[in-house]
Amino acid sequence: MPEITYTNLNEKYAEALAALELVVFPSIDPSDLYDEVELRRLAQVFPEGNFVALDGDKPVGMGLGVLVDFDFDHSEHALSDVLGSDGVSNHHLDNDWYYGTDISVLPDYRGLGIGRQLYQLRKDAVRRMGKKGIVAGGVIPGYAEHLGQMTAAEYIDKVVAGELYDSTLSFQLSNGFETHGPIPNYVIDESVGHNAVLIAWPNPDLVDA
Repeated sequence: MPEITYTNLNEKYAEALAALELVVFPSIDPSDLYDEVELRRLAQVFPEGNFVALDGDKPVGMGLGVLVDFDFDHSEHALSDVLGSDGVSNHHLDNDWYYGTDISVLPDYRGLGIGRQLYQLRKDAVRRMGKKGIVAGGVIPGYAEHLGQMTAAEYIDKVVAGELYDSTLSFQLSNGFETHGPIPNYVIDESVGHNAVLIAWPNPDLVDA
């Protein structure tokens, strides 16, 4: 088994991470994924909230995000709305929510606990910064098999109930995330009708306060 280490996002990983995301999300239009320039900007402005998994010097996974002012009462949005024109224009250190923009692991490195550790690193960062929690638009790759048979909302409810398994959403649920309904037209991904699911992880330090 490889020895995986973790570090904060650095500009030197930008090219490799942009290529990694294309491998992990082949059905999503590249315009909705980070490019090398955006990753460099993110590394410059918010390295402490972004994490890279390494096998030696090779990036094999990443957990990225920005700090936003999120309104759950007006939650319909596209990922491009969050990223803005340059990937960081909506990020401000005084915003209340950490918006998870990407979490991905190369296929050959799945099953090693990398995704879980990346989630934990982001949770630790949120608690350290005293933010309200993590919010994200989660991909639902398993919905591709049910597209046309049920709505995205019905699919999400069945995954939450344990009646269906989704490789991403089921994993997020096991990591303490809650669902808040589908997000239509979240990314350009015809395989799932462009749908995603709104998920959130409340900071337990604030919930229990």
